[in-house]
Amino acid sequence: MTHAERAAPPPRRFLVLSAAMGAGHDAVADELVARLTARGGQARRADVLDLLPAHAGAALRSFYRATVLHLPLLYAGIYAAFLRPGGAHRTPGPAGLAGLAERGLAELVGRERPGLVVPVFHLAAQLTGRMRSQGALTVPSAVVVTDFDVHSQWLHPGNDLYCCLTEPAARRVREATGRPAAATGPLVASRFLAPAPDAALWHRLFRSRAPDRPVVLLSAGAWGAGTHLADTAALLARAGFLPVALCGRNRRLRARLSRVPGTLSLGWEQDMPGLMSAADALVDNAAGQTALEALAMGLPVVGYRPIPGHGKAGARQMAALGLTRFAPDPWTLIDALDGLTRPRRAHRAPSPAAAALFASDTAAHLMAACVRDPVAV
Repeated sequence: MTHAERAAPPPRRFLVLSAAMGAGHDAVADELVARLTARGGQARRADVLDLLPAHAGAALRSFYRATVLHLPLLYAGIYAAFLRPGGAHRTPGPAGLAGLAERGLAELVGRERPGLVVPVFHLAAQLTGRMRSQGALTVPSAVVVTDFDVHSQWLHPGNDLYCCLTEPAARRVREATGRPAAATGPLVASRFLAPAPDAALWHRLFRSRAPDRPVVLLSAGAWGAGTHLADTAALLARAGFLPVALCGRNRRLRARLSRVPGTLSLGWEQDMPGLMSAADALVDNAAGQTALEALAMGLPVVGYRPIPGHGKAGARQMAALGLTRFAPDPWTLIDALDGLTRPRRAHRAPSPAAAALFASDTAAHLMAACVRDPVAV
């Protein structure tokens, strides 16, 4: 071992707690792990649902998926009762699940010995906050909030630090918890921050389908969730656009939308940068990772018929911040898309508001927090 190796400080170790609820939280966790590793840290991703007793995590995932896909009014009611902003001082029922994962997290921390635990999902934030406040978790916790409209499940005064998408979100956290919170921006993979090498393939496909029509992506997330997606696709086609439906892993949705005249229906797509580079706009359903990836690439985003609860709240908040448009009705949607896509632009760059959103780096903030008292950050 060289003198330099002996003198080098030990790597900073991070445990990133995600949840396989769709694909967005895991995408954030994976990007965070990659950035921390690139900065010389050691990071591992774990699923908070796996820390629950046998089958409880799978049951929670199945319940959430079923409500979002088939019972959106039920989910809207749950959000209004337990999650919406303004209810930080209530004790929401879902937070009780956090207590069931305490033993699992304690064992995981004992094995991994991280210097910082980083929840990127709200149930994980409740878990770490609860254990920190009880003294059951001696490792500091820094929560990475992935929602624009911070709901109550993210908030626990036991956590040491919060990293938020925007300053209004950070202010909401500080006021509700009394803990430090900073606006550190989104975590989007680097492939969305550079020119896409395969965009020409998508351009050729779209020209072969509808050479003179602006291409509008219709996002439904990994689970293919949304309200009246077939109606929206038909509306776009009648208005002179080529709707490209992103159906995720929902084969039934893809089959249904493939029957809508003038619509191109896709399943789970790996080459999202190329696809977004060749498109003219995105109609978003959740104010989540897909919308952020589009903003990073300079693709205009319109929120329309988002999923209830956090999806609708986030879509409205993104529009209020000037990052996207929000369309409350079909006429507003078509008017917004006409203005954003005609004339069609050969080259795009993120808007000033989007560029400012991506200016900070959450990984750099957490690397610093891992070697300082998080309360003082």
